[in-house]
Amino acid sequence: MARTATTRAATALLLHGEERFLVDERARATLDGWRKDLVSDFGLETIDGAGLGPARLQDTVLQLPFLDPYRVVFVRMVPANRAEPLAPAVAEIPPTTRLLITIAGRLGSSNKLAKAIATAGGEVIEMQHLKGRALSDWASRRAVEKHGLPANVAAQVVRVSPPDLSIIDSELTKLAAYKASGEKLTAEVMTELLAGAREDEIFKLTDNLLPRPTAQALEIARNLTRSGLQPTSVAYRMARHYALVLAVKARQERGESLQQVQDGMTEHRFVIQKAFDAAQDASANRLEQALRQIRDYEWEVKSGQVDAELGLDVLLTKL
Repeated sequence: MARTATTRAATALLLHGEERFLVDERARATLDGWRKDLVSDFGLETIDGAGLGPARLQDTVLQLPFLDPYRVVFVRMVPANRAEPLAPAVAEIPPTTRLLITIAGRLGSSNKLAKAIATAGGEVIEMQHLKGRALSDWASRRAVEKHGLPANVAAQVVRVSPPDLSIIDSELTKLAAYKASGEKLTAEVMTELLAGAREDEIFKLTDNLLPRPTAQALEIARNLTRSGLQPTSVAYRMARHYALVLAVKARQERGESLQQVQDGMTEHRFVIQKAFDAAQDASANRLEQALRQIRDYEWEVKSGQVDAELGLDVLLTKL
């Protein structure tokens, strides 16, 4: 969906799209700008988009400011499949209200809420998923403009990281901090620093997934998302673990010993040993079912049916 042009500074903004990191970042920047003129704590109201009805949204939008020159209303992460019923609530946005709505997922070009925001004089911006050249270009700009790093550093980060903007930005932040300490950022140092990114926590998470996810697995997953890792990236790492255990299980069923499995696979021997132990107590059907459930979760998040963080919690209770 293209950006809707306006003849004045928009006082309503709707952000949607598959790139959650960019949606969140633009939302933060917008709120920071709008907060500058607020003089009281009453000026900003944040509403959880899950379960929000049009009546409450309309009442909030139409409410007059108390001490501030205007009110800022932030509606956070409306599920994409629940956005359209909110359209009537934004048919009239008073000049004393600044309205920011973020969507969990992408809205189609005919979506009624997006059209209502545009009709009311607001802006609708889609944050499209970045991949390939677009991802590399974004990382290069991020490295140079925000972190003061050479563009070639970004290229190495992109090569070794999952295609997740939050992870890439976190790695760039870490490298920039190392450089700021006065140390020389050599290729060898970068390889060492990038190799350890959250691996300890990821290992602890996967170690608590089988035969069933433990309470500790849920806690670790929440800590990872709070630290900036996208929930879908956590799910991706979980899927890799289940797939590895499934591959080891197939070799076990063919009668291969631990040493034969280690010799025949490219992963670290210790990782294979852990997977070998886990596979002994897991059935192939159970592992395949887990992979399907993770696939379904990722699709539901991308289609805006569920909030990514809440959905990850639910996923772990199902596995």
